[in-house]
Amino acid sequence: MHACTAPRFFPKARLAGGCIAAALCTEAPAEEVGFIEGARATLQARNYFFSRDYADIKGASTQSRTQEWAQGFILNASSGYSQGIIGAGVDVIGLLGFKLDSSPEHARSGLLPSSGTSADHYSRVGAALKFKVSQTELKVGELMPNLPVLLFSDLRLLPPTYQGAMLESHEFAGLTLSAGQSRSTSLRDSSNSQKMYALVNDPINPARLARFTSDRFNYLGADYAFNDNRSSVGVWQAQLQDIYQQRFYSLKHAEPLGDWTLGVNAGYFQAREDGRKLAGNYDNHALFSLFSARTGGHTFYVGYQQIGGEDGFIQVGANTNPMGNTLPTYEFSAPGERSWQVRHDYNFAAWGIPGLTSTLRYVQGREVKTGLGFEGRDRERDLDLAYVVQSGPLEGLGVRVRNVMARSNYRTDIDENRVVLSYSMKLF
Repeated sequence: MHACTAPRFFPKARLAGGCIAAALCTEAPAEEVGFIEGARATLQARNYFFSRDYADIKGASTQSRTQEWAQGFILNASSGYSQGIIGAGVDVIGLLGFKLDSSPEHARSGLLPSSGTSADHYSRVGAALKFKVSQTELKVGELMPNLPVLLFSDLRLLPPTYQGAMLESHEFAGLTLSAGQSRSTSLRDSSNSQKMYALVNDPINPARLARFTSDRFNYLGADYAFNDNRSSVGVWQAQLQDIYQQRFYSLKHAEPLGDWTLGVNAGYFQAREDGRKLAGNYDNHALFSLFSARTGGHTFYVGYQQIGGEDGFIQVGANTNPMGNTLPTYEFSAPGERSWQVRHDYNFAAWGIPGLTSTLRYVQGREVKTGLGFEGRDRERDLDLAYVVQSGPLEGLGVRVRNVMARSNYRTDIDENRVVLSYSMKLF
């Protein structure tokens, strides 16, 4: 696996690679905690009910409802590092899902593998070798990257994983350097690995890129935190080889002001076709901003998102992205779309009920280029309630309830409910 080879479009890859190589050559001891002494493992049980009702259906599908219920188990085990200049270790993940209720007419929720009828059970096991020198770590094998250009999307019963290599360095104060390559992926509702595909928000042909696949997703990124970690900036470059390449710039800041903390999370994506242009020409740029104000148990948000270029936002499927108005139901990232968000989070610990939280948000989008002769518009209202038991024999047991209403004049309307029970136990 040529995971450390810089993609040809990274103009500064050699410089960054030199910095990382220098860190790897530093004769600094590995972590004091040993291979066995630093080992830890957790097992999470996740019970997931998912229901979507469709109305005013648009597109080829005629399915009026998706509804399934499943039980999942997620094992995460991690060793410490061996002693010496280069510390070595291993991470293991085990995933197991069972069908509790489903029917062919209501399948394809993303909880279970489905080819008309959902599978009774599915599973996969993966491992990654890891090596550490000073503050630089390399992992090779089964990965769960959580990057702006490949955001970890644990939104169903079991999380997706990727197979490849990733390098992360914290050698310089405030600076995080990242690089990596994924060769394949295991989707959230699959036991198998497959090549990666591009998912683009296209009202005319939503699946127009999905049939084009690649076995190389390369990325290089740098994030710098300063101002006592209250501010950070970042720049990332990514490439799904021969399909698209994408650059991302980010800015985050938090400013205390009396009893309030004001914040901003802003970013800009720019993407175009790559290499052999397997999916044809592509043109997109996307801007998002999310402003926040927190006091006591309240956090208020206002967000704005704008999609430019000839195409909608693009990403590796079936994933999500860090843009502020991207929701699990509607993405608000179609060609030409402008969207606004208002949101309120509340932590009921301020009322003496620790563990109880709520989120209420509303997003409205317009100016979508539908290609149908009219302006596309959509809107979504989400309500999330979550509670985690804080003490007693059920300590750590969590329940999350989600209710969604999504409406559009160019895509199918959705009413959605989710109920998720989860319990994590520390094995060692």
